[in-house]
Amino acid sequence: MSSYEFTREEFSRVFDGLRARCSLYGPKRFPGRGRFTNTDLVKYAQLNGLEELELEEKSYMSPKSLAFPADETLFYFTGQEFAEAPQDGEGEIVVFLRPCDINGFRRLDAMFLENGGTRDPYYQRRRERLRFFMIECTESFDNCFCVSMKSNTADDYSAALRFSGDSVLVEVKDDEFEGVFSAGRPSGFKPEFVRENRKRVDVPDVDEMPPEMFAHPMWDEYDQRCIACGRCNTSCVTCTCFSTRDLFYSDSRLSGERRRVWDGCHLDGFTEMAGGASYREKKGERMRFKTFHKIYDFRKRFGYDMCVGCGRCDDVCPEYISFAECINRVSAALKEVEGR
Repeated sequence: MSSYEFTREEFSRVFDGLRARCSLYGPKRFPGRGRFTNTDLVKYAQLNGLEELELEEKSYMSPKSLAFPADETLFYFTGQEFAEAPQDGEGEIVVFLRPCDINGFRRLDAMFLENGGTRDPYYQRRRERLRFFMIECTESFDNCFCVSMKSNTADDYSAALRFSGDSVLVEVKDDEFEGVFSAGRPSGFKPEFVRENRKRVDVPDVDEMPPEMFAHPMWDEYDQRCIACGRCNTSCVTCTCFSTRDLFYSDSRLSGERRRVWDGCHLDGFTEMAGGASYREKKGERMRFKTFHKIYDFRKRFGYDMCVGCGRCDDVCPEYISFAECINRVSAALKEVEGR
């Protein structure tokens, strides 16, 4: 493991050299494409130069689509056979991202590669191409609560970077990238991490969720407030729900393709079954399901919470529903139920 120092101009040349050998992705600003008039959109996209890397604002969407696209073709079929869809590229992809999103990929890996003992081949082949360059994060954005979720630190990265004024400091962990940065001046840089968020969350620690919590009146409020838009699901780095759809070609009812598309527990129709039956029709029930999955059910199976506290769900909700506050309300209700 070694560390180097560059000026911005020097690092820009290193960046261009890296871009010549692999694809680079990171948070990127798109002027005028935000949700409101004269606002910008920040999302993960391919970077064509260092100046495109957005460091001052949190991205609206997470980077999970690099391994789990919103809409992807799994395979093509005819009446006699099927063929797996080819990948859209084969080279390495370097992703510039923060510790919470690195931890988000750890949750995605658990769901797609470890859950049930069967690996998802479509996720796996994309995931194997990703290399993480961690952006040092010592001050949280609004609505972040990564410290409470124990996702403020990360060590699963190939390189870590600190952007400070006119200098860029790099710690290289992966020998694969040692040659890329070796022209820099030796440095003692070690990344630091945010130690306190403005928003704090009291995460409940229970081995079994009391039955009273499933019918607690706190969920009734979300029946009125939530509009089932699903923005919290699609912006979340750890939401993994999807639906599969068969698309038949117009010239034959026997030929077509199977596609996987994002879906979510808040969206209408997600729990609809054959015959039209549905469960969790109330929006409060859907909020309860998501909340317990993020801070209870997932932990029971894997030993750590699913939510990483990135706060994107709070950022994007048009009804200003705070998931962080929902967790706090669950903790408070648990204390009442258990008489503590």
